[in-house]
Amino acid sequence: QVQLVESGGGLVQVGGSLRLSCAASGRILSVITMGWYRQAPGKERELVAAVQNTGRTNYADSAKGRFSISRDNAKNTVYLEMSSLAPADTGAYFCQAVVLASGTRSYSTYWGQGTQVTVSS
Repeated sequence: QVQLVESGGGLVQVGGSLRLSCAASGRILSVITMGWYRQAPGKERELVAAVQNTGRTNYADSAKGRFSISRDNAKNTVYLEMSSLAPADTGAYFCQAVVLASGTRSYSTYWGQGTQVTVSS
């Protein structure tokens, strides 16, 4: 019913920047929250940043001051601008959206397939 498609990952050197995008499509009635999670090899998936439909944002401590999340509600698209990247930022980045889909009565959480970010030193 709902698909999330990410783009923008890749290989970047320490101190570089990347911009991730995630577009939600399908039978969407409403999207409350969109966010980005990171999963490094052998580690749990963790929140990087999230933005609500009100514009309120939430960042992991490691992302504050370096990453910026934004959202285009009309396009159901979320962006993550990452700067001053470090090797610790390496991992698979997954887009998440909390969506009310047509034909359903409650919000559900959807995930994208992930996009790899590798920061080389």
